[in-house]
Amino acid sequence: MPAPRTSARQGTDQLAPAGPPATPARHPAGTSGEPAPPAPAKQRDAFFDNAKYLAIVLVAIGHAWEPYYHGSRTAASLYLFVYAFHMPAFTVISGYFSRSFDMRRDRLQRLLTGVAVPFVIFQTTFALFRYWGGDTESFTLNMLDPWFLTWFLAALFIWRLTAPLWRIVRWPVPLALAIAVGASVSPDIGTELDLQRVLQFLPFFVLGMCLKAEHFSLVRRWPVRIAAVPVLAGALVFAYWAVPRMNDAWFYHTDSAENLGAPWWIGALMQPAMFGCSLVLTACFLAWVPGRRMWCTALGAGTLYGYLLHGFLAKGSRWWGWYDAGWVHTPWGAAVVTFIGGAVVTLLCTTPVQRVFRFAMEPKMRWAFRAEPRTGAAAAPAGKRPSTPP
Repeated sequence: MPAPRTSARQGTDQLAPAGPPATPARHPAGTSGEPAPPAPAKQRDAFFDNAKYLAIVLVAIGHAWEPYYHGSRTAASLYLFVYAFHMPAFTVISGYFSRSFDMRRDRLQRLLTGVAVPFVIFQTTFALFRYWGGDTESFTLNMLDPWFLTWFLAALFIWRLTAPLWRIVRWPVPLALAIAVGASVSPDIGTELDLQRVLQFLPFFVLGMCLKAEHFSLVRRWPVRIAAVPVLAGALVFAYWAVPRMNDAWFYHTDSAENLGAPWWIGALMQPAMFGCSLVLTACFLAWVPGRRMWCTALGAGTLYGYLLHGFLAKGSRWWGWYDAGWVHTPWGAAVVTFIGGAVVTLLCTTPVQRVFRFAMEPKMRWAFRAEPRTGAAAAPAGKRPSTPP
């Protein structure tokens, strides 16, 4: 899968932003001795919150459609169509909100508490859930092997650590694409931290870092919106054609070309082609994202909650036979399942759910960090010992 709107708890609440919490600036006292009023807090950009919410709904719906893939060509084409751009869109937005990430103390702390800690918690919780749900015969926990949804947290951690490097290289996007191509032709990368997927999605993150607000405004112009309609329709038709002819694993970016049964040079061609295809569809998707505040705008701040928590229902529904009922495989049953998938992830993004699970998603953990070193006038002059014991 989230600068525009910052909030008092900015971080991974939308799987995207990087940087410290926004606090009102302190103004010096005026001539009358009274402190100047604080500057107004920055407002969240409704466009990005809407985009994050709609992207996470597509993620959940895609998971709800997965059991239909082999039984319906129409469902399979919709599935491929959504998978062609929903995570690339999320990754581009994540890169955009990571533009200012550096090795500053507070930002590193947010990276640990907002990305690394949720990864450890949910990697452990999912391992317990798999054992309890009967997916594994014994409880096993491997922090180097992300399962299902936790790959994105591992990827986001790695991507953000490399963010300062992408700001200093001359051609960041071509370089990131070259790395992705290198991954796609390298079958021996292994599964540690889902590195194959991390590297193949890297160009989308780096592209997001290179974008500016005016680029998003550009794709939302009416000529672009109108042009996006036939492009999306054509992509859907192509997906219907491709279902029996193309390996859907190309859309997941989890394997090299050789592991997918193709010559290595096919990977060198497919990676740029898939990047271009996903980029065009992402632009078409963003073109129709509303820019005004709507009923769902506030939910954009809770997409990490919806993303991780819906995974329990997505997997549990398979293990416990929820798709075995006959009505589920009728057209109206598929429509109901689609609605339920969207409704469930919407509920999981709401404020009450955020309050309940904030301890796991956005823990403060002040106890885990050293006190910030004192600087300025409070520091002792060089070469002199302090007058009181430290």
